[in-house]
Amino acid sequence: MSSNSILDTALLSPRLYDDVVGWASSLSKNDIVGILAIIISTAVLWNYFSSPKQRLVPGIPVIGGASIKERIRNRERFRHDSKAMLTEGYFRNNVNGGFFYVPSPLGERLMIPVRYLEDLKTAPIDKVDFVGTFIEMFEGKYTTFGSRSTLHPRTVKADLNQHLPDVMMEVQDEIVECFDQIFPKCSEDEWTAVPLVDVITRIVARVSSRMFGGPELSRNSSWVAASISFALDGYVGAQKLKKYPEFLKPIAARLIPEIRILAKYYQEAENAALPMLAERARTGKRPKDLLAWMQDAAVGEETDPRFIAGILLKISFAAIHTTAAANSQLIFDICQRPELATLLREEFNQVANEDGKINKKGFFQMHIMDSIMKESQRFNPLLLITFERIITEDWRLSDGFVIPAHTTIGVPAQAIAMDPKLYADPETFDPLRFVKLRQSTDDPAVKGKAQFVAANPQSMPFGYGRHACPGRFFAGDEIKAITMYLLNNYDIKFAEGQTRPTSMQVETQFLPDHSATILCRKRRTT
Repeated sequence: MSSNSILDTALLSPRLYDDVVGWASSLSKNDIVGILAIIISTAVLWNYFSSPKQRLVPGIPVIGGASIKERIRNRERFRHDSKAMLTEGYFRNNVNGGFFYVPSPLGERLMIPVRYLEDLKTAPIDKVDFVGTFIEMFEGKYTTFGSRSTLHPRTVKADLNQHLPDVMMEVQDEIVECFDQIFPKCSEDEWTAVPLVDVITRIVARVSSRMFGGPELSRNSSWVAASISFALDGYVGAQKLKKYPEFLKPIAARLIPEIRILAKYYQEAENAALPMLAERARTGKRPKDLLAWMQDAAVGEETDPRFIAGILLKISFAAIHTTAAANSQLIFDICQRPELATLLREEFNQVANEDGKINKKGFFQMHIMDSIMKESQRFNPLLLITFERIITEDWRLSDGFVIPAHTTIGVPAQAIAMDPKLYADPETFDPLRFVKLRQSTDDPAVKGKAQFVAANPQSMPFGYGRHACPGRFFAGDEIKAITMYLLNNYDIKFAEGQTRPTSMQVETQFLPDHSATILCRKRRTT
């Protein structure tokens, strides 16, 4: 008899049930407290002795101090002051090629010098785990954030990037409708306060959904709402869950409303995607969208329509909120420097088609926009640490240095972006920094490094190596198209006396201020 059958029999036995109730009723308050104390103590000890232990490499500095007391204190500090800790570590140690540990709630993260990127970028994923850090960051065991499926990165690399010019033509149609339906109504005579991050997130959700599944998906309001809420509730749920010790998380997760509701969003994804997949299977129609490409590329368990619907929801988290964050930061920077709007409108007029759209060549020729985007990202990247990996077994680097098992590694990408050896006058926001870099050389490699989508050791917002974000090319064009529609149709500025909103630090994340507003006014048509 299985353990479940025994449990079922016991639970259904009236005599046993009466005995248990009688025993429980006889317990005093002190008895109950004692039993709970034993249960909790046992769980704590089991969690301590069963969890894999991190081993620190002797001699590597720990930011804030190496004693247990100092590390515990600085793990909490990392939640809200990670940027300063990483900057301190980089300029004291990493900049000269040294390692350092930065305490965090996940333990002491080992920051590696960029010279080791070539050693690690092609390492086997079961030894140097790329997905595990994402799952840990967002409590993926309970929120379902993170996926080890390769269906979506395969499809984005092989199909979306290849068909990007065609996709972007449809996306630009969607942007027009999004602004008409989502953007707050503005007049030509008065300024209107706009909650930027919220509005841009809803626009990006619609626009991205056009790429995911064409107009049928982008105009499905239930799907769009679910794709936004999935990320917001999952993020909030993960932050709440982080307050609990590991042994209590399975119980706490069942009680946190934001985690419990995630199942509803999966159902919404299935409601939206399954009929589309069935219709396409029946008719053989294959529009140029991600859903069709995944349907064609799927093998094995990936062919289950529910699996594809679930992957689509997970992709929406990565595609929508990362792009919306970068786009919002860019618009904040343009509001801070009003002269940039004029430059960008002039550039748009030089590259746009007669119908007001931007084609593949036009997107590539938007050097001023690309430079401002890259400079904006240099100051306010979504992640302060990139190239994060979990080392699952002792890993020897090419010079003999061994990274111990159960170590989380990463590169302090934002600190690197402020290195004066790499960027002249790095603390100054120079919107044309990368335009000038392109113009200073005929070397295609250097020109390539000046692009917003570049992924190299000096510029790592998108990661590096084979796991660098495959959707960054779509995201870059999407941001350009959304921003230019905004600038061509609206004047934008900060309110009198308002300064650029400060980004919020949440451990490794550097998020735009969701409460910040900008002022918008409809541009006069001539």
